[in-house]
Amino acid sequence: MTWHGEDIGRWLATQRRDFRRLNEEQQRRLTELGVKPARAVRARTAAATAGATSMSGRGAEAFQKGIQALTQYQEREGGDLPGRTHTELLPDGSEHRTGVWIANQKQRRDRLDTDQLTALAALGVPWAQ
Repeated sequence: MTWHGEDIGRWLATQRRDFRRLNEEQQRRLTELGVKPARAVRARTAAATAGATSMSGRGAEAFQKGIQALTQYQEREGGDLPGRTHTELLPDGSEHRTGVWIANQKQRRDRLDTDQLTALAALGVPWAQ
């Protein structure tokens, strides 16, 4: 179900997952609505963590293309982040779905390495800071 373009199910799952990161007022409001924190998930194994932090090949190229598209957009538009539906035309003639890419990076932020988070933070992405 969506509300004003926001996927309510995804939002609720995020609130439950990040419940302990919320301030007391936010936790209180969610608790009044019957929202409880998600149960703790087992930590990843060392092998999974090592693979998640070392991006290479197509993944690294795709991330760099996203950074390029976001930089180009911000230089033209004055530093704001594009909306989810925005598509950026790159100098090589390809189109990059920059708005969706940012949303995907946010969903995958726990798997991004520090260099990637730093690059996003440098471009003003609030959740990467």
